[in-house]
Amino acid sequence: MQDPNPLPWGAQDRFQAHFIVRKQTEAPLDLTARTILKTSGYFGSKKVTNVAWQGGKIANTLNDDTVLNDLIAQQSVDDATITIDPTSKGVRIYGKWKNSFNFKVSKEQFEILDKIAGHIKTF
Repeated sequence: MQDPNPLPWGAQDRFQAHFIVRKQTEAPLDLTARTILKTSGYFGSKKVTNVAWQGGKIANTLNDDTVLNDLIAQQSVDDATITIDPTSKGVRIYGKWKNSFNFKVSKEQFEILDKIAGHIKTF
């Protein structure tokens, strides 16, 4: 028997890596942040020129880390888009969805995520 309410599309080959930091907090909005990118160029030649963080109190700490922001600025636009969200048992750090051909975490990206996790743990 066929499904009476079929989905308009099938399984998608999209993946997203989530990095979890175990951290309990009284004010979850303080640990919410996302990157705001300044770019130059168009389409495939678009490059990140500057990175700023917007969100809760953790955003101020991340904005003060110039080494971290310089590392993020060297990444592609998709890899430089980072979001930090608190959950009930920790804090998630994640980027954009990627297809199966582009899904990977390089050494530089891991270093960036590790620095962000360090700031979250000391917050």
